Amino acid sequence: MKSKLIWLGAVLVATAQFTVLPAHAESAIQQTKGDFVDKFRQLDESLPTPNVYRSAAGEPGEKYWQQRADYTIDVRLDEAKRRLEAAEVITYHNNSPYTLKYIWIQLDQNIFRGDSIAERTATFSSKPEKSLGGIDKPARISLGDLRRQQFMADNELGFAINKVADRLGKTLDFVIVGTNMRVDLPQPLKPGQQTELAIDFAFNIVEEDAVGARSGYEHFPDDAREGGNDIFLLAQWYPRVAAFTDYEAWTNKEFLGRGEFTQEFGDFEVSIDVPADHIVSSTGELANAREVLTAEQRKRLKQSESAKRPVFVVTPEEALANEAEGTTERKVWRFKAENVRDFAWASSRKFIWDARGYQQGGSVQPLVMAMSFYPKEGGELWEKYSTESVIHTMDVYSRFSFDYPYPTAQSVNGPVGGMEYPMITFNGPRTELQDDGSRTYSLAEKRFLIGVVIHEIGHIYFPMIVNSDERQWTWMDEGLNSFLDGVAGREWDPSIPWGVEPRSIVDYMKSTEQVPIMTQSDSVLNLGPNAYTKPAAALNILREVILGRELFDFAFKEYAQRWMFKRPTPADFFRTMEEASGVDLDWFWRGWFYSTDHVDIALQRVYKLQLDTQDPDIDWERRRQEEADKPVSLFEQRNKAEGRRTWVELNTDVRDFYDENDPFTVTNKQRKEYQEFLEKLEPWERLAFERAIEEDQNYYVLEFENLGGLVMPILLEATYADGTTDMLEIPAEIWRRNAKAVSKLIVTEKEVVGFAVDPNWETADVDIENNYYPRKIIPSRIEAFKSERKLDHISRDLMQDAKEKLN
Repeated sequence: MKSKLIWLGAVLVATAQFTVLPAHAESAIQQTKGDFVDKFRQLDESLPTPNVYRSAAGEPGEKYWQQRADYTIDVRLDEAKRRLEAAEVITYHNNSPYTLKYIWIQLDQNIFRGDSIAERTATFSSKPEKSLGGIDKPARISLGDLRRQQFMADNELGFAINKVADRLGKTLDFVIVGTNMRVDLPQPLKPGQQTELAIDFAFNIVEEDAVGARSGYEHFPDDAREGGNDIFLLAQWYPRVAAFTDYEAWTNKEFLGRGEFTQEFGDFEVSIDVPADHIVSSTGELANAREVLTAEQRKRLKQSESAKRPVFVVTPEEALANEAEGTTERKVWRFKAENVRDFAWASSRKFIWDARGYQQGGSVQPLVMAMSFYPKEGGELWEKYSTESVIHTMDVYSRFSFDYPYPTAQSVNGPVGGMEYPMITFNGPRTELQDDGSRTYSLAEKRFLIGVVIHEIGHIYFPMIVNSDERQWTWMDEGLNSFLDGVAGREWDPSIPWGVEPRSIVDYMKSTEQVPIMTQSDSVLNLGPNAYTKPAAALNILREVILGRELFDFAFKEYAQRWMFKRPTPADFFRTMEEASGVDLDWFWRGWFYSTDHVDIALQRVYKLQLDTQDPDIDWERRRQEEADKPVSLFEQRNKAEGRRTWVELNTDVRDFYDENDPFTVTNKQRKEYQEFLEKLEPWERLAFERAIEEDQNYYVLEFENLGGLVMPILLEATYADGTTDMLEIPAEIWRRNAKAVSKLIVTEKEVVGFAVDPNWETADVDIENNYYPRKIIPSRIEAFKSERKLDHISRDLMQDAKEKLN
């Protein structure tokens, strides 16, 4: 609907305000007079200078480069010992303009060593407290924490590096530094050269439930097979080359558990030796199906390519038979993966396997096989929703970025709640066993499964393809992905609370545990809202409120396609979004990503104005009405109620002109002055003036205050006397000269009875009570309870404890 509101220039209201600029900003710009704070200061002073590797437009520069690492790995799973033994050959390509004397390798399994920085810096928050009566409340430790301590004490964990050699077999010197290993090269590796490293390694696999890892094994003691069964999820399982970048050189920051990974792209050929009754899911394509699958299973796999719904490749009955029998024989599964930045796999005799082909972008694009692997505990929940969620995710994400470039997309059930790798994801929800032996699932588990599959498959796009540095800038994969999984989730079922709407971040935005989004992940106080929800909500606001869908979607897709299979930084994202949308967003990035300001725009007061026509017959009649509308004093009300008459009412013979006429009676002198005023106007002035009188618009001055510090557009709803409403979006630039308080003149055809700021909660405003004028009653809840004296309650607890001990 076309807006009936006419909006004019803002009148700034000067208000005292203070800020502390960061040191780097102080050196560039210093406000030494007054209290002006420029929330629209350009971000260039905080971003790295564009160069030949990364342009000012946010795209790869003319000399952009990145390294490459190809892997050939032979690995053997010792199920009884829960141990991996492997040998790998890494072919490292130096595409940089620099000569390298050594190569850094990531040894992520070393985080579980007792002498790791992660373990030595782990903190404990519980402590004894004094309660009433001098009784100590003991410190508390969870049984899970006890189990973790015991598991790590009972097992030798971390990588055993048995050999590091060059391509000729010559042993190379190496130094292990926590979760990293420096391998010294026999000859400096010049630009354009490549070298080979041969590494033999082994490690004991952690029990995921015991240590809370990103991978590991899960034991099922109650399975029919003697000794039970395991599901193995293997990730961060091989020594991996650290990334070497144009902006940081070696990315060898210690792995502390929270900050995830950044890798180099390459090709993988991996042979996985497992018990013969195991089914293996893996990054890449299965290269030897004839050796590991039956003829019937290969037939089903082929049928699934064109099926409308998932087809069992390994049926529930076959999985049950596998998990019950066991075998001493072994099989080797061979996988090939091209242009991936990591490699993960899963293995278990418990796996059911279903698959369905997904044809994206018409018949010209290669078929993608969407597949799920899960035990009987996954049941109907996984059968119905896992693979379908995989396909839905690709359908939505490809629309916002690029066609899915890999041949498979897999969802695997195991002990990990949710984790992603190229072509394969680990997802945790399951059905629940009932007393009668059947299995069912709750609404929460259904929503969890759909949500986690969408999120983790989405990660194959960000950061497995758009290869951001997760350890340094977690929000670049988690935040962007959470934004998109919110889109995909709401397109699946909008009734599911996806947690990416602006209203979901309000409590965090006003909390004292908030830190800037740009904070390195290991230092963030509350990672979930900081890296996931707040950036997702910010992008949602950017799309729906600030840029609009057309501009945002074009710019976001441009970013994704520019940086697929490359390594973007925050500056590349910020610059691309601005360059492709054509909108200056420095204020937005600075406020949402570099500060802890929050949104709290208050509509403090509204004045209704009326244009003075200078015509006394019009203006004085209006003033007469204004006077009549004023409240009558209690004195006059009570005198009238008592029947008291005024002196001039009792003595009419002394009344004169001024008693018979009110102060707003117009005289001929005033009418003459009005005509003289009109005659002095220029023709165009008189035309505009007379038109304004004829239209008789309503003029409102609205005073806004920015209490939260974060500048945002003002989404203003006007409610008219006839019950209709209208929306007006005032751009954020209204705050450019005063970020604290502004006034706005609004002209309307109809009379307004109320204004509301952000009535649909689209901007994460933390206080809706000050958004309305006139103020409105905000609904809340109250609960009734029976009060008890605290001392009596404590006494009863003590008495109850004593009785239990006696009994």
